[in-house]
Amino acid sequence: MQHPAQPTRIETPSLRMPTAKDGPGIWELVRACRPLDENSMYCNLLQCDHFADTCVLAEMSGQIVGWVSAYVMPNEPDTLFVWQVAVSEAARGHGLGGLLLKDILGRKDCRGVTRLQTTITADNDASWSLFRKFSEGQGGGLSYAPYYTEDLHFQETQSTEYMVTIPLAERAALAA
Repeated sequence: MQHPAQPTRIETPSLRMPTAKDGPGIWELVRACRPLDENSMYCNLLQCDHFADTCVLAEMSGQIVGWVSAYVMPNEPDTLFVWQVAVSEAARGHGLGGLLLKDILGRKDCRGVTRLQTTITADNDASWSLFRKFSEGQGGGLSYAPYYTEDLHFQETQSTEYMVTIPLAERAALAA
């Protein structure tokens, strides 16, 4: 019997680049992670195929439990844009989101990246928590501003997305 003061341990997830065959499993994970926007399965297939070098998935016992889709901005090669972070309920609370972000940033395609950006709606507490915690590990810088607005861009069908920017201080110092 486990002592109540001991934390529950979960299996260590394995991280890897996705392949197109992972698309349906990723689509199911994202669907289960409200309030994330559910993209089409085709979109997830393209992410796994065309953007595999800047996406990562986590598996435990053969099940996909974590996913980050991201890409290096075509017109800003110093910026990694994180499209989506999804962590299954079974794997939450153990720092998996931050681990997935670090995995991508450690890849050769991200050598020139000195900042991370993402968009988050005001009510997505899990994403705000993840990116605030991640920014603390990067020197604590985090800024945000309305980017795609409810009125102008979404015709009042979706909440405003705030552009969150996190400078990667250590990487910026190396690049200077």
